[in-house]
Order: sequence, then structure tokens, then C-alpha cells
Amino acid sequence: MQPSKSAKHRFERIAFLSSGTPEANAAQASLAARFGMIDPETADVVVALGGDGLMLQTLHRFMGKNKPIYGMKRGSVGFLMNEFHGPDLEQRLDQAEASIVYPLLMEATGAQGESIKARAVNEVSILRQAYQAAKMRISIDGKERLGELIADGLLVATPVGSTAYNLSAHGPILPLDATLMPLTPIAAFRPRRWRGALLPDTARVTIDILEAEKRPVAAVADHFEVKNVVKVTVAMDHATGLVILHDPGHSLDERILREQFGY
Repeated sequence: MQPSKSAKHRFERIAFLSSGTPEANAAQASLAARFGMIDPETADVVVALGGDGLMLQTLHRFMGKNKPIYGMKRGSVGFLMNEFHGPDLEQRLDQAEASIVYPLLMEATGAQGESIKARAVNEVSILRQAYQAAKMRISIDGKERLGELIADGLLVATPVGSTAYNLSAHGPILPLDATLMPLTPIAAFRPRRWRGALLPDTARVTIDILEAEKRPVAAVADHFEVKNVVKVTVAMDHATGLVILHDPGHSLDERILREQFGY
């Protein structure tokens, strides 16, 4: 028996996006048959069915539109997702708690002086493109802080991204509401004992690529890559808030806290 539509719910127009796997497609078809097929552009809320990759894609798609995103795990990795259960979806959305996250804004300068901008929910990574390690100079708010870093790369992360690539590179895990950004080297060769820095999220990070022709470097904002860069600036974009919904007791704050205690 279909539930009554007379009861008012928090979100009346629900759209469903699938990662494209058979499992996610089946979930989308089942939920659309029950709740209807709504255009994501006009929906009140978007339900993303897949893994963290789809969640990041969905956040990028609706960046700046203040549209809440509720993920349900139909993929292999689901740190940002809720458990999948469809019949009580409207009630779960009614009770869902919102987390506001802010992306990083990357501006990469190419060898010909061209400037390319992109945003990152997780991190901006500077990565070597060839067999030789990258050589970089790091400045914070216009002041040089490290004249030469030789490493496979370097990344700047958001608090929500601190549990992703940043954690794999031995960077610190941050609470979601921390007003900080981790600056983490990737396989640093020189200086050997430099393990990175914790910066205020108001800081502007500038990375100049040294010997760029000999040691080519790419800049990556989540999944968007720019090759052969000579300079990269990164800053937190506080004007663009992204809304992620989670079931009570499973908020991003709670998940990040669990990560810090290893479970």
C-alpha cells in the first residue's frame, strides 16, 4: 500500500542520482517508482546512490546552489554516505542533520601564463608528473615559509577531506568545524623532518614550482587535473557552503571522531 501523500514532509521533491553500477541503478529505479522521477535541478533534495566518488561529483554539480545532498551507500567506499534503506526515506530525510562544508578554491598557472580555477571539496594536490621528484617553494599569505621542498607532491585539505588523501599521506584528521587547513607533503625527501603544517582557514597558500620544465608537476582539485603548472594558489572559499545530510548519530562530526580513534 502506497503511503499517504497528505502528510507534509521536509522535502517534497526528491531526485535520485545513480553512480551507474547495477546495484545503484536498481536502487534508483526502485526509489523513483515509489517517489517519482524528479529533475535534480528543480528538486528540493538530491539523493545520491553510490559511493564517495558520486557524492563528490554531486557536490560539484550543485556547488553554489545551496541544494542539500543525502547520500545512500551503493558503492565500495561510503564515508560520506548513509546506509541504504528506501521505504522510510521521507522520514529519514525529515530527521536528517545538515553539515555545512566549504570547498577550496585553486588557481593554477600554466607554463604559458594561462590561469585555470577549480574548487575542491576534499583537497588540492600538487603531484609530480615524471620520475623526478617535484621541487617547490611554499609561501603563506605572501611570505615565504619554505624555500625548497623536494617531494612527490604536496596537498592542502579541507576538514572533511582530512580523512581522505591527507590521512593516507600521514596528515592530521580535523574536526569538521575546525577553522584549519592541513598542508601535508607527499613522500618528502628534503627537508626530511618536515611533516607539514596546520594553517588557519583564512590563509592563502602559494606553491611555486621550481625547475618546472625539468620536473613537471600537475595540480589536481578533487578529480579536476591541470598539467604542467608553474604556480598554484589555494584558499578556502567561505562564500560557497555545501549542505550534506546525514542520519542522526551518523553525522560527519561523529564519523571524523571515530576515524581519530581508529574505528
